[in-house]
Amino acid sequence: MKGIVLAGGGGSRLYPATKSVSKQLLAVYDKPMIYYPIWTLVTGGIREFLIISTPRDLPAIEALLGDGRDLGLSIAYAEQPTPGGIAEAFVIGKDFIGDESVTLILGDNLFIGQEFDAQFAAALEGFTGGAEIYLKAVPDPERFGVATIGADGAVQSVIEKPADPASNLAVTGLYTFGADVVNVAGQLPRSDRNELEITDVNAHYLHRGLLRYMVIPESVQWIDTGTPDSLVAASLAIQQHTRDQESEIGYVEIAAFRRGYLSQDALLRIAKRTPSDVYAARLRLAAKGKAS
Repeated sequence: MKGIVLAGGGGSRLYPATKSVSKQLLAVYDKPMIYYPIWTLVTGGIREFLIISTPRDLPAIEALLGDGRDLGLSIAYAEQPTPGGIAEAFVIGKDFIGDESVTLILGDNLFIGQEFDAQFAAALEGFTGGAEIYLKAVPDPERFGVATIGADGAVQSVIEKPADPASNLAVTGLYTFGADVVNVAGQLPRSDRNELEITDVNAHYLHRGLLRYMVIPESVQWIDTGTPDSLVAASLAIQQHTRDQESEIGYVEIAAFRRGYLSQDALLRIAKRTPSDVYAARLRLAAKGKAS
């Protein structure tokens, strides 16, 4: 399983904070925003990453993460010169994906709650092809793609921003597909806004009877950090979660260590060269087995 983080967009809703920097590099409590989606995929067992962003922002993201070696990961980069839709990521990432399954996460989507980690990892481990979407019950489904589930437990429809939603299950910015998604996305017609729409990809798999889903537990928060209010809400949620549960959310290094991608010695070396005493202490605790 490979992972794609789509970290593009102009961040217009966060302007002027994003006038000279990618929104994915803004801080969410104590870490850059992009750490959280990477952490989510690492907890699911993904080690190879492609990060897609704009020509302006990609160098700064690469300066932050490098080739991933220091994190126990492999990270490659690709440009999306203009907004072309979420599904365009699979066309851009064709060579990276190859013949492997892939999970894509939007760079501004956070999933906060320990109950999600094991459930997501199990979903990826059991994935055998087709498509899987991750749904969350929300109070305002008309803002999102909405999935309806039939009496037989199967997905009946996925509709983008319906005026009168038939359910409250929003499609989050997290998707898993078989390797054939490259061909599916590549054959899509562009929408009226000249984009390759992820809803059209999901509809393709639905029509073939290959669209599965996982409902994210009620106790797990899903936050799209694309607005000032949601950015603050995410920071407060991470702060509270970390304070109350000694959570490891967003600590990419610790997630890699838990997965066996980093050795104990490697994690301690990272801690030693980390200038933040608080961050370094958290890494040392994990390395010494005093946190989980």
